[in-house]
Amino acid sequence: MKILGIETSCDETSIAVLNDGNVLVNLVSSQLLHHQYGGVVPEYASREHMRMIEGLTIEALERSDCSIDDIDGIAVTRGPGLMGALLVGLSFAKGLSYASNKPLLGVNHVEGHIMANFLDHPDLEYPFLCLLASGGHTQIVYVKDFRKYEILGRSVDDAAGEAFDKAARILNLGYPGGPIIDQMAREGAPTFYHFPRARIKNEASNFSFSGLKTSILYLVRKEGKKWAEIHLNDLCASYQESIVDVLVRNTIDVALRRNARRLVLAGGVVANSRLRSVFKKAAERNDMEIYFPSLEYCTDNAAMIACTGLELLRRNQCSSSDISAIPNLSLVSNN
Repeated sequence: MKILGIETSCDETSIAVLNDGNVLVNLVSSQLLHHQYGGVVPEYASREHMRMIEGLTIEALERSDCSIDDIDGIAVTRGPGLMGALLVGLSFAKGLSYASNKPLLGVNHVEGHIMANFLDHPDLEYPFLCLLASGGHTQIVYVKDFRKYEILGRSVDDAAGEAFDKAARILNLGYPGGPIIDQMAREGAPTFYHFPRARIKNEASNFSFSGLKTSILYLVRKEGKKWAEIHLNDLCASYQESIVDVLVRNTIDVALRRNARRLVLAGGVVANSRLRSVFKKAAERNDMEIYFPSLEYCTDNAAMIACTGLELLRRNQCSSSDISAIPNLSLVSNN
């Protein structure tokens, strides 16, 4: 079965074509215009999606040597995400579905991140424990089966990706912050400064990154911007280490308590090189299998949406033409 995937939840316009789980093409157009604002401007994101989506779809079909008649289903992100951005993709998918008489498959964006692992690891078996870490979400999810999830931990404030972006803004590094901090940290010392590792009383599985963000803000104010520039690599390495420590500690603790032997990572933050390295070592120490998506499937992309749509189509769980975009769509509801 061939699936056309459409992703427009935030600031990447992405179109993919899958053939029975094999990626034929995965096009991603990132909106560079947001860099000058230090974050995503929703109105501009929507307009860029409108400008790019039709041309990318035509290009994806041409590159995969397919026509719309060859497609068996159209998968599209319906949430969570920015309302305007979601509406562009969903409206386009609905029109395409109606015009071509192809099934519409509304996909939960967060679920798509989890399913991205099946693109690289088609033999991955349920159940498994998943850490989902991105710009908008940080969750520990017990995945019993497709669409059967139990959330065991989550951030009570900022997501890990937000913590990276806000630190990058404080240090004047640009947007998005995660990849820049990762690169800078490779030349720095993780032990240069000990940033706080939050542990929430009576909620050991949950995360909190707001205190970490405040800590680097006050540190830069106290020591001065010139000092921060001199020690930039060390600050990035130390700050990154705090986020990595907390993500690994909480996830491994939950895995041990649930006796989970398969550990899966998902989301944009999982592209971080230090996080991947520390998690591999922690999994080896605790005799756990660990799975990562390849870097191109960590960040927002349509291949993961198409992969999820393929599983929906196999289970005959198609969407009606009146489904709506839901900016705060929950992983456990999928309604």
